[in-house]
Amino acid sequence: MTDEAQQFWFNTKTKQVEQGRQSHYTDLMGPYATQAEAEQALSTAAARTEAWDEDDEKWKS
Repeated sequence: MTDEAQQFWFNTKTKQVEQGRQSHYTDLMGPYATQAEAEQALSTAAARTEAWDEDDEKWKS
């Protein structure tokens, strides 16, 4: 496992990427291996949610 200080987190309050866990866990998304991945945290989450919603609709029909 990667050392936590080397991981990146997206802070949902400040909308900033942090290297290492600096803020309270309730404000963080991650960890991510790279800063670029952390910067895309919100769009990644939105895409995953959309895919899960589509799967739910397929399962219901």
